[in-house]
Amino acid sequence: MPDVMGLVILAVAVALFFDFTNGFNDAANAIATSVGSRALTPRAAVAMAAALNLVGALVSTSVAETVAGKILDPASVTQITLMAALLAASGWNSLATYLGLPVSASHALLAGLVGAGLGSGGIEIVKWSGVIKIFWAILLSPVVGFIMAFLLILLLTRIVWKASPARVTRFFKPAQVASAAYMAFSHGSNDAQKTMGVITLALFSAGLLPELVVPLWVKVAAALAMGLGTAFGGWRVIRTLGMRLTHLRPIHGFSAETSAASVIWANSLLGLPISTTHVISAAVMGVGASKRLSAVRWGVGFNIILAWLLTLPVCALLAWLIVKLLRVL
Repeated sequence: MPDVMGLVILAVAVALFFDFTNGFNDAANAIATSVGSRALTPRAAVAMAAALNLVGALVSTSVAETVAGKILDPASVTQITLMAALLAASGWNSLATYLGLPVSASHALLAGLVGAGLGSGGIEIVKWSGVIKIFWAILLSPVVGFIMAFLLILLLTRIVWKASPARVTRFFKPAQVASAAYMAFSHGSNDAQKTMGVITLALFSAGLLPELVVPLWVKVAAALAMGLGTAFGGWRVIRTLGMRLTHLRPIHGFSAETSAASVIWANSLLGLPISTTHVISAAVMGVGASKRLSAVRWGVGFNIILAWLLTLPVCALLAWLIVKLLRVL
């Protein structure tokens, strides 16, 4: 039992570290557009995002239950499986943050779980119906975010077209503070719950939980880890998403954040762990494309998309290799 408990403690620690790196990289999701449009100072934006990420993480457990029970067979999962998935995802998140790339923590974790599952239990351990459902949600959500942001900025531009730019900016600066808060809240409602699900699965597989129900202490720990990571902030990622992808004014930031947050919150209510990074990045490109296609720095966007595409195979392979290595050790 001591060995089992040691593995559980280690798995929980690695899960919380993943949650921290998720918040660290995904700080950009909630605040980059606000910083890029000058609606908020970096310090104020980080503080607000950290607090509301925490609040959002505590609102429900739908996404956590999906991660815990609909990706891998809970009865076949071991602590080594979970640690391998988390180490692969955390390592990729950390590298991406260092390089300034807003990659998808959802992609990293999903691919890590599948790769670790294949490495430890074979193809039978993976619940492919659940994986495919999540994959479609991850794939379609940025498309919806792009379209919503594109249409919303066109509508708002038509409404305010007679107003002076200075007046429009004065109105949308406080509006964007509200949209940034909404974005931070919805981000916490989806991303922090992924870690809750993994920790719950670790406790269940060790026989420490009778059923896949998220304990209160797991909710609080995951929410705090996410908030702490956000508080430290991934400033290179913020610069990429908020300043290098396209030029943003408050009206554009408001449109991108409101659209992205709505898509994320809807998926959270459905229990679907999507990529918040994909959604907000696509929304930013949507508002940029509404001005003219050349307003978006497509070279930067291509680098982001390339990082997204690399995440799935890299994390799956890393997790598979880590499982094999841990078994030898």
